Amino acid sequence: MSNAGLAGKTTGIWGRAARGSAWIAMSFVAAQGFRLISNLILTRLLFPEAFGIMALVTVLLVGLMLFSDMGVGPAIMQSQRGDEPDFLNTAWTIQILRGGILWVLACGLAYPAALFYDQPLIGQILPVASLALVFAGFEPTRIHTANRHLLLGRVTVLDLISTLLGIAVMLVLAYITRSVWSLALGSVATAALRLVLMTAFMPGDRNRLRWEKMAGSELLHFGFWIFLSSVCGFLVSQGDKAVLGKFLSIEGLGIYNIGAFLAMFPIMLGSTVTARVLIPIYREHTEVDPVALARLVRLRRIVTGGLILGLAVLALAGPFIVNLLYDVRYSAAGGVMVAICSVQMIVVIFLTYDQAALARGDSRGFFVVSAAKAGLQTAGFVIGALYFGLAGAMLGQAVAMLIYMPVIARLAWRHGVWDAAHDVIFLAVALILGALAVWVNWPQIELLFPGSGGGFYGP
Repeated sequence: MSNAGLAGKTTGIWGRAARGSAWIAMSFVAAQGFRLISNLILTRLLFPEAFGIMALVTVLLVGLMLFSDMGVGPAIMQSQRGDEPDFLNTAWTIQILRGGILWVLACGLAYPAALFYDQPLIGQILPVASLALVFAGFEPTRIHTANRHLLLGRVTVLDLISTLLGIAVMLVLAYITRSVWSLALGSVATAALRLVLMTAFMPGDRNRLRWEKMAGSELLHFGFWIFLSSVCGFLVSQGDKAVLGKFLSIEGLGIYNIGAFLAMFPIMLGSTVTARVLIPIYREHTEVDPVALARLVRLRRIVTGGLILGLAVLALAGPFIVNLLYDVRYSAAGGVMVAICSVQMIVVIFLTYDQAALARGDSRGFFVVSAAKAGLQTAGFVIGALYFGLAGAMLGQAVAMLIYMPVIARLAWRHGVWDAAHDVIFLAVALILGALAVWVNWPQIELLFPGSGGGFYGP
């Protein structure tokens, strides 16, 4: 089926958005459920050090990906040429080149990273784990075409299948090897399986190597600001582990990673839905449309309210959940859940605004807010960690997000999507629920301070 044919399979953007959101939510819940089950099994097969080492490897891989992100997916989703074969094939060619370059860079980074973190295994694991980046480079642009037109059923099912098969491979390897290598090879297997499934079963024209000057120019111009934004995105998404790798013991980092894994479920779901659904909606409503704006306001409030509710439940019940699921070695992860969920309740308030800039081609504006968020969050995290350890880092992040509010509000106002009532109401709710969760679970929060015996800082 051609890309034009794929684009023609439409009914109405709001109906497709609703169905797409449902597909994403169901797939996400299923995938995270299986990841949780596998995580529980892995914590009984492996030691906390394995999760700490893999957390650092993941930081490095995500850093390489984000420091080279040219925004191919968002470019296809928002461009007027997003369905043209020459444009898509040029984008695919850029993806492949990027994947190969990333693997070479990962191999060169392996030894210095092992020395920096004083973990020799990183030098061996990173070149192998980075093969996942090569496989990702060959993924067909039909994935982005489906996202562009909110035809998300097949792509989410294939993504879920590849995730489940990759988890199965990881568990088998963990049972056989009982080493961190099972985590690294499992991630490579997942990327390879995703490539095979997406290539074989996604409808649309097959990609070919192609370089069209005009398409390349548009992609690189749009991608320049996305690249800078992604550098900032690395600090936002992985900066905590990169910093804590120097503040915490490797066992402590593994415990932190378990707590962060559980705490981030709602924000990951919200980010996935908004990134894949809102760009097409904003793109098709470039002018002020009262009906569309009312629907956006309603959608935004439903998303924000649902995410804050989910985070509040996890924050209040974090220690109970950790003690129920994990053995005593990971009990301090409950305090991490409380702290992260409390901070993320503030973060989700602004989750739907920056996609308006991308949908209208304003990648520069997207970069400005990304840089502000990264700079403020990193500064708050590092300053807090220096004075009060892990607990201070969490508090520093919360303060940074409050300072960030006017920056993202200005971007939303400039693109005609700012909702002041939404921000004020949900900020008050987030602060009250976050404070309540910290008060109820204060004994677990105390474990995050240096000298508390929580296991984060070593003997």
